[in-house]
Amino acid sequence: MHFADLYGSKEPTFSFEFFPPKSERGWSDLEQAIESLEPLEPDFVSVTYGAGGSTRERTHDLVTRLRDGGKLDPVPHLTCVSHDHDEIDSILAKYARAGISNILAIRGDPPESETGTDPYRNFAHASDLIRAIKRFNESGAHPDPKGFGVAAAGFPEGHPETPNSLHQMDHLKAKVDEGVDVILTQLFFDNHSFEDWRERCTIAGIKVPIVAGIMPITSVKGLERMAQLAAGTRFPASLLKAVERTRSDPEAVQRIGIHWATEQCLDLLDKGVDGIHYYTLNRSEATLDVFRTLGVRGGSTG
Repeated sequence: MHFADLYGSKEPTFSFEFFPPKSERGWSDLEQAIESLEPLEPDFVSVTYGAGGSTRERTHDLVTRLRDGGKLDPVPHLTCVSHDHDEIDSILAKYARAGISNILAIRGDPPESETGTDPYRNFAHASDLIRAIKRFNESGAHPDPKGFGVAAAGFPEGHPETPNSLHQMDHLKAKVDEGVDVILTQLFFDNHSFEDWRERCTIAGIKVPIVAGIMPITSVKGLERMAQLAAGTRFPASLLKAVERTRSDPEAVQRIGIHWATEQCLDLLDKGVDGIHYYTLNRSEATLDVFRTLGVRGGSTG
């Protein structure tokens, strides 16, 4: 379903993120996660997109696999990294033929192996990529007259490359002005930070739906990895203290992480969030536990 139609309703959306595995074991884990999460009837699932060519192909394979399955609506990520305009048009045409309705357009991280060239030489910012998607839509190449729906990334706790918070909001507004239908945020653990940022979006004139990104902590090692990958993410002291008290008990750490994520979601729903997007890491257990407590959709039957 096109984002414009999906967010025409006042009901909050629920969605998941998957990534294309690199091994047969990874595919097995992902298939188990998909089988467990399908009954929750997510509004869509996003599929991450790596900087290397093989990863890009795995993304396309996973997107078409999900689409052909008929039970999940996949939203592929698309990045600015190392692409020229013809390549972007070719990728968009392939997704259009496959019946994909929406794209998540992000700047993306440069590949570690690429040196000597600027990976953003053709698309310096996500707004440039969004403009290219808009041109594709206007060409009439998509079977849906509305073309692709477009999502963009938002960073409630700041982006490490743009420490000036006013400039960050300018960049987000520029993306929205190019034709964004919805904003999906980076993961966060402090709802106060999200609420403040959402208010600043309103002040900046950003009126599109904003979907909150949530990732339940399931281990101490996972928390440390989140801190490394999601630079700038704030971990509230009360959360860290609870994890520190139980770090020798993996099951207790997971219970704390799931409880924290559940309380976040309950608070967000109470405050009228437009949607919640779960970063699953291709695992289903934590997300299922959160859903069962929330009592939303298929979660109450699990």
